[in-house]
Amino acid sequence: MDTLNDGIGRDSPHHRNLEHARAQVIEMLTRQAVERELVSRNEANSTAPADVVSQLVARQQHTALEQRLARFHPADIAFVLESLPPDAREMAWQLVRPERRGAVLLETTDAVRRSLIEDMPPSDIAAAFHHLDSDDIAELIASLPSDTGAEVLARLDSADQAEVRAVLSFPDGTVGALMDLDFIPVRDDASLEAVLRLLRRKKRLPAETNQIIVVDRAKVLRGVLTLEQLLLSEPEQMVADVMTTNPQFFYTDDPVPDAIDAFERYDLISAPVVNLHREVVGRITVDEIVDAIKDQQERDSLRQVGLREDEDLFAPVWQSGRNRWPWLALNLFTAFAASRVIGFYEPTIEKLVALATLMPIVASIGGNTGNQTMALVIRALSLGQLGGPLLQKMLIKELLIAAMNGAIWGTALGAVTFAIYHEFKLSAVIAGATLLELLVAAAAGAVIPVTLERFGRDPVLGSSVILTALTDSMGFLIFLGLATAVLV
Repeated sequence: MDTLNDGIGRDSPHHRNLEHARAQVIEMLTRQAVERELVSRNEANSTAPADVVSQLVARQQHTALEQRLARFHPADIAFVLESLPPDAREMAWQLVRPERRGAVLLETTDAVRRSLIEDMPPSDIAAAFHHLDSDDIAELIASLPSDTGAEVLARLDSADQAEVRAVLSFPDGTVGALMDLDFIPVRDDASLEAVLRLLRRKKRLPAETNQIIVVDRAKVLRGVLTLEQLLLSEPEQMVADVMTTNPQFFYTDDPVPDAIDAFERYDLISAPVVNLHREVVGRITVDEIVDAIKDQQERDSLRQVGLREDEDLFAPVWQSGRNRWPWLALNLFTAFAASRVIGFYEPTIEKLVALATLMPIVASIGGNTGNQTMALVIRALSLGQLGGPLLQKMLIKELLIAAMNGAIWGTALGAVTFAIYHEFKLSAVIAGATLLELLVAAAAGAVIPVTLERFGRDPVLGSSVILTALTDSMGFLIFLGLATAVLV
């Protein structure tokens, strides 16, 4: 089936046409959901039969939307579903053809996926999963409630059940839970001609196949045979004479971040996955790695501001609001602590009102510096680049950068302050406070995420709030403390 997103680029006319088509479908579905609600209310309040013409128009719109969605790629259908409120989303889901629902569910967020299947009987869910590979089925079943997942699993074919259970047996966040079970193994004592005959009989290659996995009689990994080696070598040659004998591979219990790092470093497209006995049990491909990177980025960006990664854009107000309470409470506490610092120096501020207008500048520039350092440290921690003495070197470097920037921009801020208020001491105070604040912020930006990781906490979750509270409080304390010592 031809889809609207074949061969598109972000700035291409085709991409713009796709965005326009998606926007049109979203608008039509939203409007039709509203119209259906109004019709239902009118029918409930009236004894007159429904207008035949209105029913005919609604049926035509329904057919047109179904045809449009049929031309979309599953990822674009998922985008449409995630952009709709619950009533319109349910109506759009009914327009998706049953054989395409599994592929669409793979592309949606967990929250939207749950909203779509919560009213579906297990038999319909199993039917939607029927056209998917075992590893994809395992991914979807893992996101279902345990009771529903067990019922769906029981309705699958025995072969699919065994493969799905094998994937589900691996902990989340490991290569085994992410691996693809669809791969082509060949023996190392086979000829290249025999391999070519095998591939012709299969008539299709698994997605992202750039190499054939080579095993021995015991299914132990011996190497990989790239398509280039297969096609450019003489057919009479043996696989063992041509293959790469030291390929990059992963164990099932390897962490996903290690696989991401290896794919990035070695420009991999696919790699074998083995068990503890080095028996090949699957492979991991670049599309799973890209999905893992995207999921991690979305999760981190939301968690930095206290949002859950599975929150639905159109979730009920009470549910969404309740999810944000802990972070709002923490922010309220830290803001109150910063206000107490200001309250302690209230007599100083009363004597020199200019301090009140200059305080936010010092805190703001400190927060910016701290966030820059913290972003670098979190990235280095995720890549394992801060072992041993490297942390100390990085901290010294960041402090030197903060000292340089503090001297330059502190002097500039002092000059502007002198031009406005004509007070040399005040200018010296804000220049010194800027320098000290940047040093504190750089140190905090480096130490906070490292400390959280040492205590077994996610450095992404909470670092931003702690840093903001520290830079604000210390900015006020440094600036008002210097002002009290020098000006009062």
